[in-house]
Amino acid sequence: MTRWYARAAQSQALKAVSWQESNRIFLRVYIGILAAVYVFILLVDPYGVVPFSLPFKRPITNSAQQMFPQILRTGRYDSIVVGTSTSQLLDPAVLGRALGARFANFALPGATAWEQVRIIDYFRRTVAAPKAILVGIDHEWCYRDVSATVKRITDAKEKNFPAWAYDASRWKALLYLLNVPTLEAASRAVSYLAADVPGRVRDDGFEVFTPPESTYDLARARDKIYGQSGRDLVAAYAHPPESPAAMKFPALPWLDERLESLPAGTRKFLAILPVHAHVLPETGSPREAREAECKRRVAAIAVRRGAMLVDWRIVSPLSLEDSNFWDPLHYRLPIGGRLIDDLDHIVHEGGESPDGDYRILVR
Repeated sequence: MTRWYARAAQSQALKAVSWQESNRIFLRVYIGILAAVYVFILLVDPYGVVPFSLPFKRPITNSAQQMFPQILRTGRYDSIVVGTSTSQLLDPAVLGRALGARFANFALPGATAWEQVRIIDYFRRTVAAPKAILVGIDHEWCYRDVSATVKRITDAKEKNFPAWAYDASRWKALLYLLNVPTLEAASRAVSYLAADVPGRVRDDGFEVFTPPESTYDLARARDKIYGQSGRDLVAAYAHPPESPAAMKFPALPWLDERLESLPAGTRKFLAILPVHAHVLPETGSPREAREAECKRRVAAIAVRRGAMLVDWRIVSPLSLEDSNFWDPLHYRLPIGGRLIDDLDHIVHEGGESPDGDYRILVR
């Protein structure tokens, strides 16, 4: 009996040793795999933020907001477009030819004013001699509540804006790279390179987010403009009556500060971009008063900081024509080209709109 207990005790001891050894082996393997994955991410560096990554041209395969710092650091661009999806269809290559600069388009769908400010800050720090900036002004500057007590960045579940990538120190990025999305981006970059296919986004940040023009359906567009989408948009912009002096636009001081921080030689363009006339404020409504006051304050900033301000967000032949829009907010790709033509005409000829599509609020 004593020998049986001894053998049992010995067996239990061996099992304990075996489990401990198994745990140690598992831990070593786990740490080894994790280290290998991290080294792979650092060498491939899909976002172009690691100072010691492999020197090769990285295709833009992931969400553009994570790639913008990489685009600026190439040194190929001295000018940027900043805004939301209402600015995304301004082709930076065409805009650059019109304005005599090398533009990249860093507009983002639903970009908050805070996100746009972070991009402007990075542009100012990274580009030695910034030549021009175009900021698209829309509801994010005039309607969004961005007070200090409110979260300034879009919910990560909706859009993970990588604030760390826009930090002044690139070394801090090392703390944020070990995750599944970055591993996927690195793997995708390698597969794109191996297959020699272009990235999802053009090298200057330009991405056509709307459907192909060949699929445009006017009846469907009208349903979105005049249907529930349009009604929801009007309701979202509803605002109670208040005096102009009481109106608060907490994002506009950020715009003022960033324009002031740019070098004296930087040309500054503020563009209030078009939406369909159906969702513009009704005459005499509180929303009309708010938009008018916001435009007045943006104009004051433009005068103070030496910027040009052009307003397409008006009732005009452009905004009244249903076939110019996919939905209440988003114009079609050819209209983006038309807006650039308008800017070219304004800058080089100083002309007002011959058909009333825009107003020059500040020259």
